[in-house]
Amino acid sequence: MNSIDLIRWALQLSDGLTARLVSDMRSAPMTPSTPGGKGGDGNHSIWTLGHLCVVEGGIPQILFGENNPVEHWKPLFNMGTQCISDASAYPSFDELLRTYRDLRARNLKLLDQIGEAGLDRTPKQVPPGFEEEMKTFGRTFLVIALHNMFHAGEVADVRRVAGIKPLL
Repeated sequence: MNSIDLIRWALQLSDGLTARLVSDMRSAPMTPSTPGGKGGDGNHSIWTLGHLCVVEGGIPQILFGENNPVEHWKPLFNMGTQCISDASAYPSFDELLRTYRDLRARNLKLLDQIGEAGLDRTPKQVPPGFEEEMKTFGRTFLVIALHNMFHAGEVADVRRVAGIKPLL
């Protein structure tokens, strides 16, 4: 197995898990994760989907310096933003899910265009604090897969709070 196959598999695995977890949240998208934590209540599915969109949209920006197509969503979903309980402040669940799926599909095509030989290239605009993690194109794609898995865990908790059975 070469590196690109492993990266593609990680992206597809995290995408499939995310899609399965959030698909049942359409009826309760504003349910926060376990309430009452010392750090405050957690993120709801709307914020998580929007955050994943902002991150997926940022891949060409990180790698090549291109614009993020969902830049306008950063004030709602960027790293460090706080989710709020007002659904009217956000795009719809379906718009977010569709956008996330489109951006992930685009990034998988981008991975194929970069190819195995391009995985060692240095990204143009690495976000501050991620210089080591996103040292190469290959590492950047792996960070995205791992990032998805982190947020999939949040959605798994939200499902439990909403009374939806676990997937596994």
